[in-house]
Amino acid sequence: MKTRSYNSKQTRMRVYKKYDAHCAYCGKDLLYKEMQVDHIEPQWQGENHNIENLNPSCSQCNHYKRANSLEAYRELVKTLHQRLTKPYINKVALDYGIIILRPFDGKFYFER
Repeated sequence: MKTRSYNSKQTRMRVYKKYDAHCAYCGKDLLYKEMQVDHIEPQWQGENHNIENLNPSCSQCNHYKRANSLEAYRELVKTLHQRLTKPYINKVALDYGIIILRPFDGKFYFER
């Protein structure tokens, strides 16, 4: 089985160190073995495996972003707080102060 060039150990380590072992999107600390390599601009838009197009990502951000472009993912996260108010259990938790929702400011960790 051929290893993808962006998935080589050397490239993965460069991606991991890119933001000091943090998820490029949410900023969570990452363990190397748990890091996923995300294409900033998705693969379906072209086979761009350059280090500039690769970001370290936690599994949650990588799965939520899916094959979205960076801007489409940004819009998805910017409206997340609104979608969280729809389920009844979240409404109860909001009323009791158990959860507090804040809108996303539009800047990912790697942009700060």
